[in-house]
Amino acid sequence: MRIIAGTKKGMNLFGPKSMVSRPITDRVKESLFSVLYKYDLPEGAIVADLFSGVGSMGLESLSRGAKFVTFVDRDWNIVKILKQNIEKADFVQQSQVLKASAFNVELDISPEGEKCDLVFVDPPYIKSKKNEEGSPLGNLLISLGDKITDHGVVVVRTSDDVVIMDNYGSLEVVERRTWGTMNVCFLRGRILDQ
Repeated sequence: MRIIAGTKKGMNLFGPKSMVSRPITDRVKESLFSVLYKYDLPEGAIVADLFSGVGSMGLESLSRGAKFVTFVDRDWNIVKILKQNIEKADFVQQSQVLKASAFNVELDISPEGEKCDLVFVDPPYIKSKKNEEGSPLGNLLISLGDKITDHGVVVVRTSDDVVIMDNYGSLEVVERRTWGTMNVCFLRGRILDQ
């Protein structure tokens, strides 16, 4: 697992000794960021990396020019490794780590109440199977509509057998991609199309 582009290109990340995470491959990460470049992201962006694990997506965003990243994970052992990766990459000043459940819709995921330009949502696959309104993931996605900027993008990663709904509150799916055994959905605020 490593950062594949930007100022920290090639930097290897510390990972857990057990297989509690689902690291994204370099090829898929590059494809995902190629889509984000269409939306002028992550350059200068305020980012939230929910269910961050050891920080692969958030650190990649910082390396590619993001302004600030909030990392959220509830596993204390993973958070310790995440903090090591942030220190190794020298991104301590451009980030904060919240040890919390990312499903907590009341969680403040940006610095000083700013809205996010980009949010990665990568729950454990088993937790994404139920994603209708009223489910933890559905409620989280609905809540993110108020936490992103007008041009913000929410990226949701699930297994390839999970179908994310078209709309969650003010958010709607604008792109769907399948890479290997994962689906990735890109959501934006519906107001942008009016």
